[in-house]
Amino acid sequence: MVLVSVLLCLSLLVGGVTPAPAGASSPSGAAGAAAGSPVGGPSGLVDPMDGTGTGPVTPGTVGEFPGADVPFGMIQWSPDTTPNLAGSGAGYSYADSHVNGFSLSHLSGSGCASYGDVPILPTVGPIGANPVGIEDSFTHSSEHASPGRYGVTLSSPAVTTQLAVTTRTGLSRFTFPSSDRANVLFKVADSANPVTASTLRLTGHDEVTGSVTSGQFCGTGTNYTLFFAARFDRPFSSAGTWNGSVVDPGRSTCSGTACGAYVRFDTTSDPIVLMKVGISFVSVHNALGNLRVEDPGWSIGHVEALATDRWNALLDRIRIGGGTPAQQRTFSTALYHSLLFPNVVSDDNGEYDGPDGRLHRVAAGAHYANFSEWDIYRSEIELVSLLAPGEAGDMVESLVNDAQHGGWLPKWAIVDGDASQMNGDSADPIIAAAYAFGVRGFDVHAALDAMVKGATQNETGHGIEIERQYLSQYLAQHYVNADSLDLTSIDYSIGGSVTLEYALDDFSIAQLALATGDHSLYLTMMERAHNWQYLFDGATGTIQGRSDDGSFPAGPAFQISLLEPGGELGFEEGNAVQYTWSVPQDLSALSSLMGGNAEMVAALNTFFTNLNAGRYEPFDWAGNEPSLWTPWEYDYFGAPSRSQAVVRSIVNTLYADAPVDEPGNDDLGAISSWYVWAAIGLYPVTPGSADLALASPLFPRVTLTLPDNRRIVMRATAASANTPYIHTLEVSGVTPSASESQCGPPTSPRPARSESASTRSVRLKWCQPWLPASILTTGGTLDYGLSSVPDPSWASAPAASPPSYGSGRLPAVGFSSPGGGTSLAAGHRATVRLGVQPAEPTSSTVVWEAGGAGLTVTPSTGRFVVGSPNASGTGTGSSVATPPMQTLSLGSATPGIHVLDIHLETTGGTELPSVVLDVHVTG
Repeated sequence: MVLVSVLLCLSLLVGGVTPAPAGASSPSGAAGAAAGSPVGGPSGLVDPMDGTGTGPVTPGTVGEFPGADVPFGMIQWSPDTTPNLAGSGAGYSYADSHVNGFSLSHLSGSGCASYGDVPILPTVGPIGANPVGIEDSFTHSSEHASPGRYGVTLSSPAVTTQLAVTTRTGLSRFTFPSSDRANVLFKVADSANPVTASTLRLTGHDEVTGSVTSGQFCGTGTNYTLFFAARFDRPFSSAGTWNGSVVDPGRSTCSGTACGAYVRFDTTSDPIVLMKVGISFVSVHNALGNLRVEDPGWSIGHVEALATDRWNALLDRIRIGGGTPAQQRTFSTALYHSLLFPNVVSDDNGEYDGPDGRLHRVAAGAHYANFSEWDIYRSEIELVSLLAPGEAGDMVESLVNDAQHGGWLPKWAIVDGDASQMNGDSADPIIAAAYAFGVRGFDVHAALDAMVKGATQNETGHGIEIERQYLSQYLAQHYVNADSLDLTSIDYSIGGSVTLEYALDDFSIAQLALATGDHSLYLTMMERAHNWQYLFDGATGTIQGRSDDGSFPAGPAFQISLLEPGGELGFEEGNAVQYTWSVPQDLSALSSLMGGNAEMVAALNTFFTNLNAGRYEPFDWAGNEPSLWTPWEYDYFGAPSRSQAVVRSIVNTLYADAPVDEPGNDDLGAISSWYVWAAIGLYPVTPGSADLALASPLFPRVTLTLPDNRRIVMRATAASANTPYIHTLEVSGVTPSASESQCGPPTSPRPARSESASTRSVRLKWCQPWLPASILTTGGTLDYGLSSVPDPSWASAPAASPPSYGSGRLPAVGFSSPGGGTSLAAGHRATVRLGVQPAEPTSSTVVWEAGGAGLTVTPSTGRFVVGSPNASGTGTGSSVATPPMQTLSLGSATPGIHVLDIHLETTGGTELPSVVLDVHVTG
């Protein structure tokens, strides 16, 4: 099934819901039934074939791999297919029909070639002169994939491969036809990325060991070495190696950049060959040690059962009831894909290679890598923290360890180093979000120290800044110039987007500082958390990138002339309109600056007329991370029924139980994790906070088991794809406050049989479109009354909105009309209107002074009184008065481009962002 980019129909704009896609079905359901008995428990609802296809919106490859894995496991044993081997980063494409081998390491949905180390391929017949080029055909009807196991029958001739794994080892069962030339090929130097070294040794007649050095993830300079050790359950009859184009029968060793080996068995009387393999990023010795600890036997059924048990235990922490079979599979598969990465890279003895090139050892737990940090901080780390806090603690401690060993927090932690992908300093929100969600298994003070170091000191390497690019510029002028290029990733211009990222990174530092009692650091970083205000352009009512002279682009926020390969000038993987909503730390101030809640809702309604537009249109791009929180932001603007409608429309139309199961690259589980939150109707909008915005559950019953075995139980009898609208909600387990009791008095508790004592508390009639973080500690029940018709009055009062964080906020932002630039003829005059838009209801007086070389400005000074809402307004963001304006007259006798700079500050001495115009004077 191929999904298309959809337009919300008119009914959505007035409150309707796009129906669920018809005919969605499991791509491997029939194959799974044919290949073996179905797996029990929640893992039986997972279809790893979902997400292995390619959709129409760039980047359209979802990029999942279907192979065997366990939660956060080191080994990811999966087939690599051709001809689209490197297209997705996962090594597998549903459109392919040939297998190149079953390699030991993969990433899901990374968007660029990665890992695919040591493809192993069973074959029958002669080795030939080019064994690395041997591949075999297959059909999907012969495949079976489920969590922890994978199987397929290759076609010519028929050889069946079954794979099962532990954390660091795998066991395979090859079933050959009757032959005296049944082979297993080790394509050691055939990784997805260039190989700079490889080794191989045949030991005795039943063991193959070796290593491969590869890397260059997304074109970066990072390299790693993977070591492996493979053992067979019986001796091979003959063997040999190859090095490039030279095949050497009988040779037992190889070193160079193109090593490989084959081992041969006589299967005329016994068709089954078992092979187990261990991997390590430290040494062959450790790979063998991992084998001894994790897989001392030869039972593939036993390994499969252990993997299934591990998956069931974790997946069962969110138990769903009701819904259609396709919805259940889509949900379970998304949850599964959310729990693969980051993954373990330390061995069973605790050893791992650090970014300093030295060997280190964890005292307890495990060391993790493969953090797609910019992608996972919005929803995935929160989900992992909630369901697997022990592992999440080790993940955060791994980032801290990397900072201690390498000097700095990584931007994209990969094995042995930092791939430094994407803009921002996203370790900060990852750490703060994990802490907010209750994770404590890491050195919090060391983490905070590392975060502050990255925010205040320049990391340089190879002549470029790494952790925070353009930090000096950001600190000096509160923003990064729009055309500044990403120096460590794809060379997109990033000034606008990286300014927003740094402001949110600083907010994350502030939240962790507050939690640890450092109030001074909290106040300092909260001021920096509002640097996004320097990018607000009142002329367009959007976020914009600023040029090096401080001016915004003249004209509308979205301009075709500003588009470039990465998106719009200044915005990595997006445009100004898409990034305008990336202020989750203070949506209240954003609302005030944009004119109030009614303006926000109108702008969002326009934005969501296309749900997956890609980077080159000013609409939603649901398949990319900067848009993940935007559907939930209606909750902040008095229109929660619109959040309910849009979230459900994305769920219904852009996700499915199919090869194309979601709207873009999964980015190591990021997009999958959004679906999990959306299907249960909760979302952590603000990184560093565990408050949860509300939509509505897709399923009639959801039970979320918290780490201490308390539960959040959601009951919604009328839940379905087409009933997203909340009419009533009763909540227990939350301490009532004045604002929470606005719907009426508490009701008598109605405990269900499964409710704990904590959930049998006072039941509140709930009229807020969010839940406080405390429910993640206490547990509770949520009883929904849902309908297919919206109730615009539910939870829409201004006081009901989720929290915004205004400490350090600038009280107002100036703007001009026209914005960015204007023109006039030499010796003539032109008019510009200057205004000041309040960011909060508190009244303040702003004084201004205008000037510029070669320009005359009349008047050149003045003041505004701003910040008082109009009669209908009750607070920030609800309704905002028309901003005061002052008409300025400009003149110049000198042709050329002159810069008009208008300085603004409050009478209390708070400096506001300058208003800057490029004045084009013609001769």
